[in-house]
Amino acid sequence: MEYLSRERYDEISAELKQLIEVEYPKIREELSEARAQGDLSENFEYRAARRAQAKTISRINFLQKVLRYSRVIDTKTLPTDRISLLSRVTFTNLASGVQMCYTIVSHHEMNLEAGKMSCNSPIGRALMGRKAGEIVEVEVPAGRLRLHIDEVSCG
Repeated sequence: MEYLSRERYDEISAELKQLIEVEYPKIREELSEARAQGDLSENFEYRAARRAQAKTISRINFLQKVLRYSRVIDTKTLPTDRISLLSRVTFTNLASGVQMCYTIVSHHEMNLEAGKMSCNSPIGRALMGRKAGEIVEVEVPAGRLRLHIDEVSCG
């Protein structure tokens, strides 16, 4: 079971609708045109359309599976005093003094540039369930980090 924000669930639904209603019919048309050109063994357009079809079908299947096994997070039921999904967390690396702020999200929403950290990442896992004021030690590929949780708020 995966948990998604309403925003991400809607994005995935819109992408799936676009693929099914627009992209896939366009690819079927391209395949039909390529078949009409004759010899399929040396038909580049046909092979390209088949690759595009396979890629689109794969993406459709993946998105359908994500939506089938996902639930939208009810933000009213999330704790406000400790870190959970959709919590906005400000923490400081005690070794470097660098302060960072991220929203904890599922791996389907992760985007570090947008300030969204996966709950499955080493830091995300270490922060889950913790409260402001706590110090967390976490093992990351670069070594061991000591993080002070400065602030926790609802996303």
